[in-house]
Amino acid sequence: MNDLNRPGASPSSRHRIQRPVVILLLLLVFVLLMAQVAMLVRQQAMQEVQLRSAADMNRYTLSLQQKLDRYKDLPQLLSSHSELLNALMFEQDSDARMRASLYLEEVNRTIGTTDAYLMNPEGVTIAASNWAQDATFVGRNFAFRPYFRQAMAGEAGRYFALGTTSNRRGYFYSYPVRIAGRVAGVIVVKIDLNDIEGDWNDPLLDILVTDEDGVIVISTRPEWKFRTLKPLSQAELHRIIESLRYGAHELTSLEILWREEQPDGGHLITLFEGNRIDNAALDGIRTRHYLLQTSPVPNSGLSVAVLASMKPVEQRVFRALVLTAIVYLAGLLLVLVLVARRRIKQERARFRSRELQALAENEALIRAIIDNTQAGLITLDAQGRIESFNPTAEKLFHYPEAEISGQYFSHLLEHQDRPVCWRHITGGAGDTARELHIEASARRADQSLFPIELTIGRMPANGQRHFIVTIHDITERKQQEQQLQRAQHELESRVEQRTRDLTRANTRLQQEIRQHQKTQNELIQTAKLAVLGQMSAGINHELNQPLTAIRSYADNGRLFLERGRSETAMTNLEEISRLTERMAKIIHPLKEFARVSSGAPEPVCLKAVQDGAMSILYGRLDKQSVSIHWPEGLDKVYVLGDILRLEQVLVNLIGNALQAMEGQAEGRIEIGLEHSGGEILLRVRDTGPGFEPAHLERLFEPFFTTKKAGQGLGLGLSISHRIIDSLGGRLEASNHPRGGACFTIALKQVAHPYTAA
Repeated sequence: MNDLNRPGASPSSRHRIQRPVVILLLLLVFVLLMAQVAMLVRQQAMQEVQLRSAADMNRYTLSLQQKLDRYKDLPQLLSSHSELLNALMFEQDSDARMRASLYLEEVNRTIGTTDAYLMNPEGVTIAASNWAQDATFVGRNFAFRPYFRQAMAGEAGRYFALGTTSNRRGYFYSYPVRIAGRVAGVIVVKIDLNDIEGDWNDPLLDILVTDEDGVIVISTRPEWKFRTLKPLSQAELHRIIESLRYGAHELTSLEILWREEQPDGGHLITLFEGNRIDNAALDGIRTRHYLLQTSPVPNSGLSVAVLASMKPVEQRVFRALVLTAIVYLAGLLLVLVLVARRRIKQERARFRSRELQALAENEALIRAIIDNTQAGLITLDAQGRIESFNPTAEKLFHYPEAEISGQYFSHLLEHQDRPVCWRHITGGAGDTARELHIEASARRADQSLFPIELTIGRMPANGQRHFIVTIHDITERKQQEQQLQRAQHELESRVEQRTRDLTRANTRLQQEIRQHQKTQNELIQTAKLAVLGQMSAGINHELNQPLTAIRSYADNGRLFLERGRSETAMTNLEEISRLTERMAKIIHPLKEFARVSSGAPEPVCLKAVQDGAMSILYGRLDKQSVSIHWPEGLDKVYVLGDILRLEQVLVNLIGNALQAMEGQAEGRIEIGLEHSGGEILLRVRDTGPGFEPAHLERLFEPFFTTKKAGQGLGLGLSISHRIIDSLGGRLEASNHPRGGACFTIALKQVAHPYTAA
């Protein structure tokens, strides 16, 4: 059976389970409603924008066509005038040309055209209405203009371009001038279209006029002039540039980011109007959405384009969505309020039913608690007489409730405890206290006494003062308190004895620690002396040679003195002095190595450590034909340590390396130096066989050795590890990837003691 349909399932649990489903459905309905409203409102608004912009486009197209048609027949009318014919027939006659220019000036002033001019068959202007101006057309050649070529072909020409002289936009009408049936020249009338932009002013519309190539020649947006609605090919650009139609203007296209064709032939476009930062990204993009509609102007080569802003559509959709959301939420809130009111009524009814049931259950529970509690409960009236006696109280006092009811509560207490309880009940000195809590002695029916813990609390009922008395038999607790006191005395005695024992043990432990430190120092010194013992053979060899030479020089010196050759004897004495100095240098490192270190860490130069170790080991290195390679720059590296103890560690590690390479024809020891996060890592690597993997974990244990019997006690590496650890560093062992053993000494790097700030 479904949990929601179980007879025991509460309505609140069903509501909790159904609430997420209801919320999800409401959200789904809201989203669908908003989408449908947005679609319908947008369609309606788009239709209105299309109708309005189409009407405006037709009006602007008609206005432009009327302005152009006003002058379209003027060149044909002028082509038969006698002054112009005379100017062409008598081109060399300046008076004829002047009369033609004056006539064109009067026509231009009367009709309101911008310019009117006459060209010969070569395209040279021989008469013009602006003959008196500095930028006159007279003498200029316009044979490159398409309207000239059209007229020379016997047809009426129409053309929009920038004037090469005035650099102003204009629409050119041309017509052939015929004499005796042949084309003898071309008459041209230029119309200024600049003033038409001032008449087109609509904040929601942008009006464009484009030529047959899509170049914008008239625009209510000045920054769009001489730009194109679509990119032009190279051939089209080359043709337009050669005709000088738009002068030096760069014909770039408008940046249309998105275009969607509409069923009525219009286009929805998104136009970029920001500043492009680079070719890969746009920064500060500002785009606008337009409805683009285009209508050609008949017989002109021009087209009128209207860009209607989509902002009113978006605003209308937004307002519709906001209104729909408000209405939806208001309706939803109304439904929720109604549902909540209905639910509140139901909850109130269920609450009343539960309260009545709970009240009955609580009364039964209270009675059960009173009857079954482990404490004695007695109720008293305002005078201190007993009203009720629970079963526990009956067991404690050996009185049945019927017998004790109506008697004063003080009869159940020992005489010395009665005054305190009586004052609290009658409201004497303890009137401000809401509750009395004491330990007292109670009296049973057989007059025997027992200790109790007594609490008397006030209990107002029906406007009268009543009291409830809670009684606990504390006989067992009193016995436990006595036992606890005895145990506490015994514990204090034991703690005192244990403290004396721990004090004596601590004293012995401190003595053992001092003895251990002394033993450790002796072991370190013993290890140093063991190294000295290993060096004794080399030292004996080194000292034998100078001793033999000293004996020889001394014997010869005595003979030279006997023979009176004092200068030769003096030379022998000087040689003896140099030999003794050499012996002192041999012995000095041994004395330094053998003396006990102070143990206090201080800045130590690694170069000094190298010199001390090499002075001790040079004899063994030469004897085994082992080369040792130290890194450069040790004189500039200082670590925190003790020079004698570091010498001992290096002598021990290099000595172990020498023993590991015994029997090799040529041995090699490499000392590496590395800086790592405020530490100096000194690596000692040999070309011996390395360590067994199982031995690496036990190398630094005391008395563990892999040497042959008689070559060591296994204390060298253990002592070296403790020395480096006492200096705040680390000593680690590993096998080198290229073979051989590798020991790494990590010590804290310090600044040069003479350059530190």
